[in-house]
Amino acid sequence: MGRAVPASTHEDYSHLDLSEHDPLQKVAESQEPLEPEGRQSSQSLFTWALTLFGTAVGAGILFLPINAGSFGFWPLLIATVFIGPLVFFSHRTYSRIVSASPTRGLDVLEIVYELTGRKRGLATAVMYWLSIYPTVLIYGVSITNTVDSFIVNQLHGPQLNRWVLAPLCVGALTAVFVLGRRVVLRIASILVYPLIIALGGISLYLIPKWDLESFFHYQSHTPIWLSLLLILPVLVFSFSHMAAVSQLVLDMEKSHGAENEKQVSKVELVTTIMLVVFTMFFVWSCSMALGADGMDKAAEANVPVLTYFANVTHTPMMAFAAPVIALIAIATSYYGHMMGTEEGTKYLVRFFAPEWAERVEGRKFSILIYVAVFVTTSLVAILNPSIMDLISVVGGLFVAFLVYILPMLLFQRAKSLRSYARRPETVIIFLVGLLIMGVTVYNLVH
Repeated sequence: MGRAVPASTHEDYSHLDLSEHDPLQKVAESQEPLEPEGRQSSQSLFTWALTLFGTAVGAGILFLPINAGSFGFWPLLIATVFIGPLVFFSHRTYSRIVSASPTRGLDVLEIVYELTGRKRGLATAVMYWLSIYPTVLIYGVSITNTVDSFIVNQLHGPQLNRWVLAPLCVGALTAVFVLGRRVVLRIASILVYPLIIALGGISLYLIPKWDLESFFHYQSHTPIWLSLLLILPVLVFSFSHMAAVSQLVLDMEKSHGAENEKQVSKVELVTTIMLVVFTMFFVWSCSMALGADGMDKAAEANVPVLTYFANVTHTPMMAFAAPVIALIAIATSYYGHMMGTEEGTKYLVRFFAPEWAERVEGRKFSILIYVAVFVTTSLVAILNPSIMDLISVVGGLFVAFLVYILPMLLFQRAKSLRSYARRPETVIIFLVGLLIMGVTVYNLVH
């Protein structure tokens, strides 16, 4: 992070009242100075693409076949065609909030605060937190159900009480953060490689089980246009890697300065290609192997599709490999979203209780957040709500607002960014975001 340039030096920010008593301004000014331009980036382009890939691949992708495949061949084909451009342009547009900002070295929340003031900045911070923290809850439910199914169906052991199992599973994931962020990032980056190989391997392994004829002729009771709308919220969630985009841009600023936007676009392009190729191949392979009836049964079991495969195929390889792959996917995304939850929580606490936050600043602050997340995530995992419902709400409301709608609102407000608001991709992404949020709200009230 870099030191914030006082808002009064920018014409775009002249309407703001950033007094010395403002806790969020103090947060921005307390950051360490930005590294000099020309310094080597801490991660290479491809390493960053792997990081973003690992952030996106998690419970959403493991549940995506259950949602997208249940509507049949044509909706899935259409979704496969447009998801690539949708993911690339939405995240590239979102990254421009940071990369095109006249104030260098601030993350997305600090920039939104400077551009819009206290009230809108706080509202955006709350939306950001609501898009990431519930995702951690989703992973807590997912890992508990995956381990529970593995013990019962593959190890033929007893079904453990969820009051015991949930804290053990969530605690195992959260305890890694005690080792420090660098260790967590290293573990997550290492896990991405076997995850990519495993997703490709499982997709190929299922090819002999494909039933092309029945899947092609399957007729959903839902019209194609409505099927596409219902798929959108889960697609948005499954491909979202917004939690790491802000840090990507800041890292690229260190080594490329004003040229960081081009480098970010390259990383986003590589990430999108990897996500579409590995994810949609996995979705197609699972869909044609399971069929629509199998998707419905997997949804009822509230487990990832790989866990369901392990339970119904009864083959030794699938029985043990599928749950392990599911656990790796959940872990990589859990780590990325846990870091986002920590950042968002600190930001909000500094806003509402700046004096208390100053007293517990540092490692103690982080540990308190880890404990709070562990307790709440364990409780939600014990309650075992529908993962598909949680994914639809988080992806269709909070992620859609931040990644698809927020950039246009900021570009319209800030003079220095207004040229981006007139770009066709910005307008299209904004309209798609409105559509996704509208569909999600409709599903909630009906």
